[in-house]
Amino acid sequence: MAARILCIGNRFIGEDDFGPRVYDTLAGMERPEEVEIVDGGLAGLNLLRYLEDGRQVVFVDAVSGFAPMGELTVIDGDLIARQSTGSFGHAAGLPFLLRVLPAVVDNPPPRIRLVGCEGGASDGAVLDAARLSLRLALEAR
Repeated sequence: MAARILCIGNRFIGEDDFGPRVYDTLAGMERPEEVEIVDGGLAGLNLLRYLEDGRQVVFVDAVSGFAPMGELTVIDGDLIARQSTGSFGHAAGLPFLLRVLPAVVDNPPPRIRLVGCEGGASDGAVLDAARLSLRLALEAR
């Protein structure tokens, strides 16, 4: 596997189901075998194991404060990590995970980006995000 797409969020909460909806779409699409997709759900720090092998990683999640409502955005992992307040807990989310990554992974961290959607996502935005995630995952590092 050259790359991994980690779709995170809570499929039972409408404001947080973007990642799981994109996962379901990706699971039904033809895709190159070198791209692994993962339903990360609410795994939190347990997702660190998917970042240890240096593969390029694209997260997919709902975002807040990064784009106009209903629009997709691509955010660099370093910017996400800088959003962390340093506190731990469920609300710390992806920013905390990426902030602690260099301290807990022996290998150089992979290139990380996030495909996010601000607010509720239409079915078209979910499909666009699936395609965008695949394209980003396959880009040269």
